[in-house]
Amino acid sequence: MVLPFDLTPAIAAAKPSLVTVFGRRNGAGAGILWSADGLVLTNRHVLGRHAPRVLLADERQLAAEVVATDEEVDLALLRIDAQGLPAATIGDSTQLRVGELVFTLGHPWGQRNAASFGIVSQLGNAQTHGRRGLIPIIRTDAHLAPGNSGGPLLNALGEVVGINTMIVGGDQGIAIPTAVALDFVAQAKTRVEALRYQ
Repeated sequence: MVLPFDLTPAIAAAKPSLVTVFGRRNGAGAGILWSADGLVLTNRHVLGRHAPRVLLADERQLAAEVVATDEEVDLALLRIDAQGLPAATIGDSTQLRVGELVFTLGHPWGQRNAASFGIVSQLGNAQTHGRRGLIPIIRTDAHLAPGNSGGPLLNALGEVVGINTMIVGGDQGIAIPTAVALDFVAQAKTRVEALRYQ
């Protein structure tokens, strides 16, 4: 297949913000450098009972503190002790359209920094068992596998528009839109600041 344009620059620009998150005894997931001062976003299900560790693109491995989690949207915010990090560029998931080209980055089956591409298959909602009832989701046919969880779904410009979270039906990936992720991170920061001044 010949693409109408080259994704290589977008992939190269996005890779430095991709991390590996070790949260369970066996296996690892992906994560995103959300901010230059050490915030990392990943999936809640990537974390286990053990204190998480984060492997950066420059091969530094750092202990991580869990700042906030939300099982209903399967997101977790971590903090590592580092500054000047290559934070991801966050895009506007509300502007996505069905048929739009997207790509993923992650570590499927332990293969670090692997990319795959596809299209947005559907923009819809998923039923939850929590207070929200429904949450928006992005469906894509970009190939996902264990190790992609918590990694970015990106548009053709290399902007993060979703957080990859699960596979359904064997051939459809599900991502949490960045609109949801931005709200989660903002609420987490507000709670942290409130605790700090108590």
